Amino acid sequence: MSAFLGAFLPPFIVQLVIILLKIAVVIAIGLLHVAYATYWERKVIGHMQVRLGPREVGPFGLLQPIADGVKLFFKEDIIPANADKPLFYLSPVIFFIAAISSLSVIPFFESFVIADINIGLLFLFAMSSLGAYGIVLSGWSSNSKYAFLGGLRSASQVISYEISMGLSLVGVMLMAGSLNLSDIVRAQHQYPTGMFAVPQFIGFFVFVVSAFAETNRLPFDLPEAESELVAGYFTEYSGFRFALFFLGEYTGMIIMSSISSICFLGGWTIPRFVTDLLPFLNYVPGILWFLLKVYCFMFFFYWVRATLPRYRYDQLMAIGWKLLIPLSLLNIVITAIVKIWFRGMA
Repeated sequence: MSAFLGAFLPPFIVQLVIILLKIAVVIAIGLLHVAYATYWERKVIGHMQVRLGPREVGPFGLLQPIADGVKLFFKEDIIPANADKPLFYLSPVIFFIAAISSLSVIPFFESFVIADINIGLLFLFAMSSLGAYGIVLSGWSSNSKYAFLGGLRSASQVISYEISMGLSLVGVMLMAGSLNLSDIVRAQHQYPTGMFAVPQFIGFFVFVVSAFAETNRLPFDLPEAESELVAGYFTEYSGFRFALFFLGEYTGMIIMSSISSICFLGGWTIPRFVTDLLPFLNYVPGILWFLLKVYCFMFFFYWVRATLPRYRYDQLMAIGWKLLIPLSLLNIVITAIVKIWFRGMA
């Protein structure tokens, strides 16, 4: 395609067109996944609770996400009289853009990534922290006690669990020797296990728990906590702005599932001992392996939501500061010692 465009356009225009096409494809497919993540969540949890889930709109209810999107788009946008209107308007946009921007550094398969930067992991942490501003500002600008408490809870939760999440990935950085997400996948393929989840099982455990807290999912959905705070930080939102928060939350789940796939489960690759036993698996496109791992992690989100109750807030903070951060520091020390020892043996 680049060769065809190069015959008619200057090189920098060709590069710009290819990047714009990649952005359009990633956003379109990403938002389609977000829409149907809501459908599959309702279906999965419905069957776990001996219900049927959506089944009225379209065959097997497959058009339900489209109907929900159209409904939210045309629904009345109600704004509280005493809200700080500029911040009230801006908060869901900050939250959604921070989430969707994270897709730009995710390598879905070999050589397909919008921005293959050397600090991909740091960029993801930066976008995650920026999204927290949208939540905090939405709680403050709504001029509602429920929303304000949800925003405060989210701020303290992000401070607690982003530390443990960042530290849990330091072991991966040490083993891969890079912050580039594509390099991390290639480094895993060189290991006998084919994935870092085995030698980095402590870091993987810390990351998974932190991912649930980072995305405000049960059992760590204290910023929303329907039984206490109505809907938490987006209590006063309706219509399209509510949809932006909803899209941002499910995009965050896909991002966390993608990070777990890339950093711990081998990304678009599978272990060599598997392909040695079953050589025909070499012909399966890498994107299918990547999506399979992401879907499995998304299913785990749904499974936990249907299974576990919500923690109390003091339990939430205690788990982050007293358990996860010490475990992640222990994982860094063990990884560094083992790596230095093996280097000395070599």
